[in-house]
Amino acid sequence: FDFDGTSIHGNSPVTLVTYLGMRRRLSVGNMLLIGFWALAYKLRLPQNEAWVRARVFSAFKGKKVGKVNKYLWNFYDTEIDCRFRSSAAEAMQHHLDAGHAVVCVSASFEPIIAAAMRRHPIQYAIATRMKVTPQGAYLNRVLCKPIEGPAKLEALARFADERFGPGGWVLEAAYGDHHSDR
Repeated sequence: FDFDGTSIHGNSPVTLVTYLGMRRRLSVGNMLLIGFWALAYKLRLPQNEAWVRARVFSAFKGKKVGKVNKYLWNFYDTEIDCRFRSSAAEAMQHHLDAGHAVVCVSASFEPIIAAAMRRHPIQYAIATRMKVTPQGAYLNRVLCKPIEGPAKLEALARFADERFGPGGWVLEAAYGDHHSDR
């Protein structure tokens, strides 16, 4: 299951940028740069997915992982959970009942998807992870690649091979809402 636009109404990173901007946790410059990036995204121009996530996560650079995760879980609880589609939760539960593994594969930040897992029938999550210092603080740099476009299938295949063994799994169904989910 894709998360943004599929499992939830709307887009959690966009909502997060607005949320951070309203609380003055993102600079005006970063807000403008993110806005220009979003316009280019809408126009389907080539994108640097890691760059925009680094801009958003600049709000958390140098902050302890536990504190940021708690902040993002609270953000999920207050701003995102009310957007979770009942049809998505029902489809997830249907797949669980059928014995399928339910995996959320998302470009959104890992702590946001982890918060969704606490409330919805999601067994596993593959999401964009940010780098952490040896002292346990976030950096505003993506670890590996954002889970976007073709990287979704690559990440899902790696996960399934590790979890179920190469050749030990089949993709039964996939849910998405955007051309990049294909």
